[in-house]
Amino acid sequence: MKKKILLIITIFVLAFLFGNGIAGIIDECVNVSFNGNKLNTMNWGLSFQNEGSTPVGNSSAEELRQYNAFYVGNEDDKKIYLTFDVGYENGNTEKILDALKKHNAPATFFVVGNFLETNPDLIKRMADEGHNVGNHSYHHYDMSTLSNEKFTKELTDVEYKYKEITGKDLVKLYRPPQGKYSRESLSMANDSGYKTIFWSLAYVDWYDDKQPTKEEAFKKLLGRIHPGAIVLLHSTSRTNGDILDELLTKWEEMGYSFGNLSDLE
Repeated sequence: MKKKILLIITIFVLAFLFGNGIAGIIDECVNVSFNGNKLNTMNWGLSFQNEGSTPVGNSSAEELRQYNAFYVGNEDDKKIYLTFDVGYENGNTEKILDALKKHNAPATFFVVGNFLETNPDLIKRMADEGHNVGNHSYHHYDMSTLSNEKFTKELTDVEYKYKEITGKDLVKLYRPPQGKYSRESLSMANDSGYKTIFWSLAYVDWYDDKQPTKEEAFKKLLGRIHPGAIVLLHSTSRTNGDILDELLTKWEEMGYSFGNLSDLE
């Protein structure tokens, strides 16, 4: 760390002595130094122990809460927190919203800039039906590698576009793209007023040409559900669109209800 600080100081001194000719490399060097966090970038991951119990994350719930971050809710409460990562529209979001409405189940849709730009009517419907629209960054970059300025812009650009569409302020819920994070990026999100939301249950549903069968989906989503689960599904998945109504029914039959992420503390 001391070597990086000395490098930056040296560059600035050279820029002062020799003028703007060297100044062009300063920003890049600062970013490389700041992006030394990339060495500390972590990929969110889970280890499942027993069916029906909370999996172990590669950061504990206690560690995450220092940064106002969560991967699970109250483990003594049979509530499920539904979340959808929304990268693009694949013809399934209407069916997903219909199922949520039928069950009066709140959800959080983590959206990126492209979806906001191309699907304003779906964004309005999400908001009108009481769902959270959360921040998945504007360009879906690895946010753990960005400078503070670029990190903040990725979030605020989503906020501005959402308000342009709905006239409402975006709820301050953030999901790191690709599940990549660092302590620094968690701090930056927290400093921007966001709760960072990971997940405690997900399955491989994002490959358009390798969609899981209904049976495969139910095996994972029913077998691994647990109290306080934050469930990650992708709205691009045809399987999710087809099974969601039945899935919510089965969870309800297991004694679960559906909570709002905004209530997590």
